[in-house]
Amino acid sequence: MTSSERGLRQGALSGFDSVVMAVAGNAPAYSIAATTAVLISTVGPASPAALLYSAIPMLGIAWAFNYLGRADVNAGASYSWVGRALHPALGFLSGWALVVSATIFMVAGSLPAGQLTLSLFSDSLANNTALATIVGAVWFLLMVGLVIAGVTVTARAQWIMTGVEVVLLLAFAVLGLASLGGDRAGADFSWSWFGLDGFGGMSGFAAGALIAAFYFWGWDVTANLNEETEGRGRRAGLGGLVGVLFVFVLFEIYTILTNMLLTPAEIEGDTGNVLARLGDVILPGPGGKLLIIAVMLSTIATLETTLIQVSRSLFAMGRDNTVPAAFGRVHPIRQTPVFATVVVAVVSLVLFAVSNLLGSVADVLTAAISALGLQIAIYYGLAGVAVVLAYRKVLFKSVSNLIFIGVWPLLGAVFMFWIFVEALPTLDTSTKVVGIGALALGLIPMAWFWFKGVAYYKTRPLETFAELETASPAPTSAHEAVDTPEPV
Repeated sequence: MTSSERGLRQGALSGFDSVVMAVAGNAPAYSIAATTAVLISTVGPASPAALLYSAIPMLGIAWAFNYLGRADVNAGASYSWVGRALHPALGFLSGWALVVSATIFMVAGSLPAGQLTLSLFSDSLANNTALATIVGAVWFLLMVGLVIAGVTVTARAQWIMTGVEVVLLLAFAVLGLASLGGDRAGADFSWSWFGLDGFGGMSGFAAGALIAAFYFWGWDVTANLNEETEGRGRRAGLGGLVGVLFVFVLFEIYTILTNMLLTPAEIEGDTGNVLARLGDVILPGPGGKLLIIAVMLSTIATLETTLIQVSRSLFAMGRDNTVPAAFGRVHPIRQTPVFATVVVAVVSLVLFAVSNLLGSVADVLTAAISALGLQIAIYYGLAGVAVVLAYRKVLFKSVSNLIFIGVWPLLGAVFMFWIFVEALPTLDTSTKVVGIGALALGLIPMAWFWFKGVAYYKTRPLETFAELETASPAPTSAHEAVDTPEPV
């Protein structure tokens, strides 16, 4: 049975679509607005260093996704790859980590979407958490409709939203850099901002790195779309790499601009959207509103890509019967996992209502960012280890293989696990409960379907792609296909 017969539409997206999706998944404007103040309050002027030293291992994880996606074209991405290269139980928990982190993000993303929309009309309305929740829910449901409509409709919507967002960010970056020669309220530039001695110790560095991991999360939506992207995994993997590099440059520019153009008091006072304040300084008058529009579009766009990630992950799990089989069904015409998308939407709407009990929008964001960082570190780290084992027989065939398939992804994995361990003691109880408790819930469906004897859990733990290249018959579906590793 082919992948298209099982549901998803093969080759519907181009390589350019993949790059757009990666950038949209990273949500540069939203990440800058929602996270910059949190990062600066945690590590101070060393925030550019936190981004730099997190981007290097993150690129290693992007290389891991690139090569794993070539070997196994599967909408489940890390769920499938880790399960085949390491162990099925680790694979399931890797997929579950993505599912819960994406679901939690529906609240962390939708609340600001509502708040930003209201702020275009009135600041007092924007501070009303209940009203922001309602407006955010409306945007969220609109994105649910686009995702259900089909992947090509989703991609076209991303062209518009992400295109406007990126143009605004680039324009204000140029204007902001040009204004640095005049009178400024912030600090003078210093190369020490990129040093390792500004974190106050390893625990401070780990706390900053955990927040920085949230900045870069989302580019891997390209991996969950690899069954639907032309090029059998290659273009999807390249799209993720290009996306990480592009947003890294934007993140660094805007973090430096924030340090230099705003005072610590201004940064602390605009925790929810430091980008709007930056826009007012760079272009007095319309600047703040224009960047609010950029953040709003970014937030809405990343809601869409996050829905894609979680729905495709649940689709792959349902296809393997590691969650109820209904999740593995798709609409016969739209060829998109409607059931999985609707279930996620319902759960998210419940979380929207519960979030009203947690305090302000800023309180919800601060707790969610750190909790998501823990979950992201888990499934990214497992993928970094998986690619090394999967390609171990070809690592020493070329220098490029050793670096891009072996050393760099492995260092990325070690970094991810390290920040998880180092940051855990620094988090408050509620953040730990959200971050670890949501992961622990995955043990219930894992145990249930494992004991039922589904085929996924009967995979030999050490059956790697390198072995399958010579031992298996020709692949019969896109998600079973295995490519011969190639040097970068």
